[in-house]
Amino acid sequence: MVKPSRGVQDLRDLDLVFAALAHQTRRTILLVLHTRGGVMTSGEIASRFDCAWPTTSRHLGVLQEAGLLAVELRGRERVYRLEKDRLHAVAGSWLERFH
Repeated sequence: MVKPSRGVQDLRDLDLVFAALAHQTRRTILLVLHTRGGVMTSGEIASRFDCAWPTTSRHLGVLQEAGLLAVELRGRERVYRLEKDRLHAVAGSWLERFH
């Protein structure tokens, strides 16, 4: 399999990140994580929202797939960590073009 060029990969990254940011709940999850120090358990995140757990889980999965969250298993609990560097690298570099 041929590795995509840097430009093609950058476009894929942009699509993933901006698709993840397109939903208000996912943006709110990122903000909550940021204000709470960047690390929270899945239960702590879910308790902040009125939606059912499967919906929250799907949102977390989209954010993880976009590289905006990393997840670590600690016993039976999933701990999510905000990947600010990824957010800045992808979204920030795109927005920087408009300065």
